[in-house]
Amino acid sequence: MAKTRSTRRGKPKDANRRSKKKISPISTDKVDYVDYKDVELLRRFMSDRAKIRSRRVSGNDSQQQRVVARAIKNAREMGLLPYASKVTTQRRGRNDRGDRGDRGDRGPRRDDKGPRDEEQPTGEAEETLTEAVENTEGVTVEATTGGEE
Repeated sequence: MAKTRSTRRGKPKDANRRSKKKISPISTDKVDYVDYKDVELLRRFMSDRAKIRSRRVSGNDSQQQRVVARAIKNAREMGLLPYASKVTTQRRGRNDRGDRGDRGDRGPRRDDKGPRDEEQPTGEAEETLTEAVENTEGVTVEATTGGEE
């Protein structure tokens, strides 16, 4: 005998998840005409990264959304609104990467202006360079690491 499918009639599963329909700021403020020069109104329909919010988020109907999107695009073209806004986030601390320590297995950091591994100054030249740097108090001195020229 084949299994019969249960025909349970009742509330759909998503009935509890549905939220109240959002009300459009255009209809609540009784705006007749959405002007591209009204930057304060248009910013309400943009995210912090300057993206146009969707109908579902903003609460506009389809006709209002078309008008708002066109006004935002015109304002962007005129330079009143940004195309994109870069949001910088704080990075976590340096010690969050586990047990790599200060520089881990990558070795010490070197400056691009400093000597490279194969060009390490010798002991004498390093002392001369250090003395030249210590003797300069507000004076620019060009010091060279001794070597064959």
